[in-house]
Amino acid sequence: MRAGAPATIAGVTTTAGPGEGAPPGRAVRRRPVAMLVHAYYEEDPRVRREAEAVLASGREVDVFALRREGLPDTGTVAGVRVHRLDVQRHQGAGIGTYLLEYAEFLLRAGAALTRAHRRRRYALVQVHTIPDALVFAALPLRLVGVPVIIDLHEAMPEFFRMRFPRATNPLVHAALVAQERLSIWMANEAITVNDALARRLVEAGVPARKVHVVLNAPILARFDPSVHGARAFMADGTLRLVYAGALSSVYEVDVVIDALARLCRVRPQLPVTLDLYGRDFAEIPLRDRAAEAGLADRVTFHGRIPLEDVPAAIALADVGLAPTRRTEFTDFSLSTKIFEYAAMGKPVIASRLPMVEATFPAGTIATYEAGDADDLVRALLRLVDEPEARAASIARTADVVAALSWERLQAGYLRLVETLARDGR
Repeated sequence: MRAGAPATIAGVTTTAGPGEGAPPGRAVRRRPVAMLVHAYYEEDPRVRREAEAVLASGREVDVFALRREGLPDTGTVAGVRVHRLDVQRHQGAGIGTYLLEYAEFLLRAGAALTRAHRRRRYALVQVHTIPDALVFAALPLRLVGVPVIIDLHEAMPEFFRMRFPRATNPLVHAALVAQERLSIWMANEAITVNDALARRLVEAGVPARKVHVVLNAPILARFDPSVHGARAFMADGTLRLVYAGALSSVYEVDVVIDALARLCRVRPQLPVTLDLYGRDFAEIPLRDRAAEAGLADRVTFHGRIPLEDVPAAIALADVGLAPTRRTEFTDFSLSTKIFEYAAMGKPVIASRLPMVEATFPAGTIATYEAGDADDLVRALLRLVDEPEARAASIARTADVVAALSWERLQAGYLRLVETLARDGR
């Protein structure tokens, strides 16, 4: 999937050439694609990348997603039609609340999709998970021949075990594995985000021919340091650290705060700050932790910012942090923040996870042992004290990111869409 970017096809109608399934001169209507996601579309970079790529290829795209308070039921984001369903999100709630929320969204999304299909006649439905069972919202369309892709962003059985450890037992885990398999069986094809998750599915019995990898890679044009201004490392004498992502327990921002406190003790003459961009789900009292460590004036909680503003926030920093707690779930994870920081020309420090080491070889990004604040301090000081090694790591990481950019990978994704899409004449 590392071929060059596909040519853009203007409009929604084209003419099939010889051998493409239509008599010469017969117009083939390029039907729209529908996508379902249990998330706020405006905040999900993967769904937005794929929806905008399909749109640029010449197909209209309708997305059925959650509605954030204050936004209208329907709207257009960069040309993509967004249908926002009024289902309340309960981040950090108990298992019963989660299940009711998932069930309500599945029913509402299924009803909205079915109604819209009568008018729009979708060529394809792509369902983004979690939850995996959301794919059954597309069952009415599947029964009338509309192809379905399931896009597995996470491993749901492992996610559940991490998020609800007290409710996990062998029987529950087996049920989650079964629903994952059943959900994949319902779809024509399955997409997942990296090779580790693809291997996991194949080892669990999913046919290898049905599994496709579409990496979570950034659009480099959006992360262009020349657009946002390049900051020289510690240009003002202060080491500025940045983390842009959810402030949830999966991402060990608490360990980052502990490391910052230790760094101030080890190197008191080094001015250092930490900027946090993302929604705080209050799962860990991060603000209290920073205050108790005497870091209230060094740690700034900016809250959630639009995806379009993330590159400018990164441009103001010296080091990008991708801290992730080590669990069975995150052993299959690869943070997109690593790609975004690197694309902006920043040195990166990430937790030492299997997919991180598999993707970024020695000499690229810096890593630390997950959960080890002292090891994180050591990694930070190496970046400060070894400028030549820092510059070399930035250059090598940029090469990896360029090879795995969305501009290069989207062609494989679009080929899959076009192979499955059912158009009418």
